[in-house]
Amino acid sequence: MPDQPLAIEVSHLVKTYAGVTAVADISFTVARGEIIGFLGPNGAGKSTTMRILTGYLPATSGSVHICGLSVATQPDDIKRKIGYMPENNPLPEDMRVSEYLYFRGRLKEVTRRKLGPRIDEVLELCDLKRVRHKIIGQLSKGYRQRVGIAEAILAEPPVIIMDEPTIGLDPHQILIVRDLIASLRGRMTVIISSHILPEIEMTCDRVLIINQGRVVAQGTPADLRREILGQSTYELEVAGDLAALPASLAAVEPTLAITTAGEPDPAGFRRLTLTTERAEELGEPLLRTLLAQNLRVRSLSRTHSTLEDVFLAATRRSWDAVAAPKSAAK
Repeated sequence: MPDQPLAIEVSHLVKTYAGVTAVADISFTVARGEIIGFLGPNGAGKSTTMRILTGYLPATSGSVHICGLSVATQPDDIKRKIGYMPENNPLPEDMRVSEYLYFRGRLKEVTRRKLGPRIDEVLELCDLKRVRHKIIGQLSKGYRQRVGIAEAILAEPPVIIMDEPTIGLDPHQILIVRDLIASLRGRMTVIISSHILPEIEMTCDRVLIINQGRVVAQGTPADLRREILGQSTYELEVAGDLAALPASLAAVEPTLAITTAGEPDPAGFRRLTLTTERAEELGEPLLRTLLAQNLRVRSLSRTHSTLEDVFLAATRRSWDAVAAPKSAAK
């Protein structure tokens, strides 16, 4: 039995506008049922890449395949494979929610027999039943975003592409949209572009970061922390004689070292920051070592780096890599 094609396969994708490169040789793959976070600073090429994936914009060179089909040569077939929710999702202001979904369903070639039950299903899934008869123009931003998601998943396409699906939403609405996207895992492949990095970290299986039109990092959030940040950090409040502490820390883990040390407070406690290249948890052996040194420990905690830390480090690294050849040429 032949292997099933990947949900998305992008190879050496390039897009230029009047000599300006927006997307520069991007390649990546997405497995079926995976949820991918697509990140990058403004102008990095995210929206351009997503428009090329959906067939709305032609590539200058390179190839994109959705479920084994070429976006460039099979555009009609591709549109049946994708549900797309663009940023600032345009919706008809004068249609009722159920009318709009029926209209879109018929355009998507869902049969009349299947469309009614399917509309009921997506209204339930997107928590829209209470507003199904309301005019879209009278809905709040949160409801409108959910109508956009309902439309994207209506025909049950294997691939969903969402550009900033939580933009402008309040925390409660973001939570609803996050749970909705998570419910698609395993059933549909989802690519989400967003600037709300905690949402991406909680929702996505894997993250792809682009900058200046190039992929600068990709992997799970945990893998990216190890690859890009390369260290774990511990915060410690301790009192006592610290003269022997560096040697004791090295006995716990050779890369464990004191990077900052504050002044003692009135009770004699100092705040220390320790870093190590080791990803495994060292809290327990570290505490045993401190107590064995007759030190008083008021607090010990591991500082977990966020996806925002990874994002900033990855984009900064890519900018530095571009700037270095320019500096060398001067």
